[in-house]
Amino acid sequence: MTCATTKALLVTFIAGMIFGGQALAMGGGGGDSMPSATAPAYDPAADYVKGVAALNAGAYKDAARALGRVSGADPKNAEVWRLLGRAQTGAANLKGARKSFERAVKLEPDNIEARQGLGVALAGLNDPGARAQLDWLTAKAAACAGTCADAEHLKTAAQAVESALAGAAPAAALDQDRLLFAAPAVGDRAYLAAVSLIHEQRYDAALAALDQAMFAFGPHPDVLTYQGFVWRKKGDYARAETYYRRALSVAPDHKGATEYYGELMVERGDLAGARAMLAKLDRACRFGCAEAEELRRWIDGAPRS
Repeated sequence: MTCATTKALLVTFIAGMIFGGQALAMGGGGGDSMPSATAPAYDPAADYVKGVAALNAGAYKDAARALGRVSGADPKNAEVWRLLGRAQTGAANLKGARKSFERAVKLEPDNIEARQGLGVALAGLNDPGARAQLDWLTAKAAACAGTCADAEHLKTAAQAVESALAGAAPAAALDQDRLLFAAPAVGDRAYLAAVSLIHEQRYDAALAALDQAMFAFGPHPDVLTYQGFVWRKKGDYARAETYYRRALSVAPDHKGATEYYGELMVERGDLAGARAMLAKLDRACRFGCAEAEELRRWIDGAPRS
């Protein structure tokens, strides 16, 4: 038995002890192991961790290469685009940084760090659009009047853009931008906490914990699948579908994502789509699997018109 296998079994055993064997029996995340112990054929989560480590070490070109691959695998991940923009800024590729930060802002218009990064990159390119980003940050800061949770963050971001507009080197202007130091063990703890919160139906808190896991792992299909599950429970089927599709884009054969996407289709009345997901599971599970049986139960129990 390899060390990796031993670790995976130990983590699974601990999870079972903590949650009474229920946490990972939901069919949602990876099934029977932690995100740090599972991976698809191409593992964008591994490139994400590599890219963040290079970014924190100041190896900006290496970071940009790794994070660029991740952005191709999960193009709707705003955090990846933001970090890629940060790496490109450090590597003095301001045109690339501008495009990456623009993608991040498009995906998450209220992301303060993305707005900051875009403003700094535009200032470095002498683009007048930098002023619009500064205006956005100062307007947000004025609206919260120093009392909101992001007050200090907004102040720091606005100062960074002002500094870049005044001629500071873009990389230097982003020195105060928060970087990510989370390790896989931190992500696993956040993931386990999210599973527990889901069982308690504390969905908003679960989403916050899943965000922490995502910051540690990047686009890991287990985390994406549970994010979709929580949004489904909150009644936002469109957002849930987005996460399921992202999970399956990263890992096309992910059983949990396939099952849950099929369940969503049942809830939407798309039995043909659900049966297609079941057929996919039946092909993947030659000797049967819990995910296929659970989705079959959903389909069999669906009302017939």
